[in-house]
Amino acid sequence: MSQLKHQPHPKLWVILPAAGSGSRFSKTELKQYQMIQERTVLEHTVARLNQLPLAGYVLAIGEQDNVAKMLPFSSQEKAHFCLGGAERVNSVLNALTYLSQIASEDEWVLVHDAARPCVGLDCLQQLVNTAITNDQAAILAIPVRDTLKRVVTNFDIEETVDRSMLWQAQTPQMAKLGVLKRAIEQALQDGATITDEASALEHIGEQVSVVQGRSDNIKITYPDDLELAKLILQAQA
Repeated sequence: MSQLKHQPHPKLWVILPAAGSGSRFSKTELKQYQMIQERTVLEHTVARLNQLPLAGYVLAIGEQDNVAKMLPFSSQEKAHFCLGGAERVNSVLNALTYLSQIASEDEWVLVHDAARPCVGLDCLQQLVNTAITNDQAAILAIPVRDTLKRVVTNFDIEETVDRSMLWQAQTPQMAKLGVLKRAIEQALQDGATITDEASALEHIGEQVSVVQGRSDNIKITYPDDLELAKLILQAQA
């Protein structure tokens, strides 16, 4: 991977937390197994990440999931599976614990949403390059574009929020295995609110860089997001 500096062949792993119920998408259907262009959303996501020179990828799946292990993922020989947890953060920690048995704590881990299938190779390379060059955690994010309002009871506007320094976090989020594992364990122990990997790293005082991503790196959360993802993947092709 010629775009990487200082470390031509970094050891990269990916974690995909895929054990959530996705209740905002559907009460009965999992969004990662919806079909786009004859492949599931999860297959598209894995294929995008496998454009990087990965040592392997770990899917943290639900106990009742009988689909994931049957899918024809790209680079199937690099696929690993572990049991997910009650929340996303628990699934990520379970996957980090699994990885700790086969990887060094100084190796790099990218955590990516299973239902974010449109991430581009340029963004992935920029993220990896930034994290390795700076030797610190990094995430993809985009500047907030729209005017933000703080809304109180009865849906009344309390104030307009200054957006000049606000960024919308995306994934992947990248850190060294050992650092991220310790951060999540400490944050959970302290009862901190962990909305993404960066928030756990911030909790223990780790510096996290922002790498500007793209607005088409959408996360499928609601049914209409699936239609948008179909259009984006078609356009990217």
